Amino acid sequence: MGSPLEAPANLNRLPMQALIVLAVTFVLLWVFFILPQQRRVRAHQQLVAGLEEGDEVVLTAGIHGRITELGVEDLLLEVARGVELRVARQAVLRRVETVDTGSQPADASEAVTHGESGGAGPPKEDPRPAGSDVAMPTDPT
Repeated sequence: MGSPLEAPANLNRLPMQALIVLAVTFVLLWVFFILPQQRRVRAHQQLVAGLEEGDEVVLTAGIHGRITELGVEDLLLEVARGVELRVARQAVLRRVETVDTGSQPADASEAVTHGESGGAGPPKEDPRPAGSDVAMPTDPT
C-alpha cells in the first residue's frame, strides 16, 4: 500500500475544488443580486437628479402630486389645491408620464366622465369630502 505519509490523490485536489466552487458561487451571487440592485440605485439617482418643477410624481408612500419647489435634499409637493407637503427627494418613486391622446374634446363638459351612465345626463356628485381618498360606503337600495 505505500507509505503512511502519502495522501491519496483525491485528497490533494480537494482544497482547489472547494476554492473554485466558492469563487463561482460568489460570481453568481454578484451577477444575480448585486449588479441588478446597483442598476436600480443608479436609475433612481438619475430620476431624482432629473426632477423639475411641474413634474407629476408618485412617492414611495403612494402619494401623487406635482412638484412646486425643489431644494437640494427636499421638495415641495402639491397634492391638492392649497395642500403642499415637504418631502425628501429620495422619497420619489417614479415620475408620472402624461399620455397625449392626440384628440381634445371640442367642449370642456365632454371631458368629464359621467360614471356608469355612459355619458348621458349630468355628472354624479361625489359624496366624499374634497381631497378625500377614502371610499364611502354606497347605499345598496
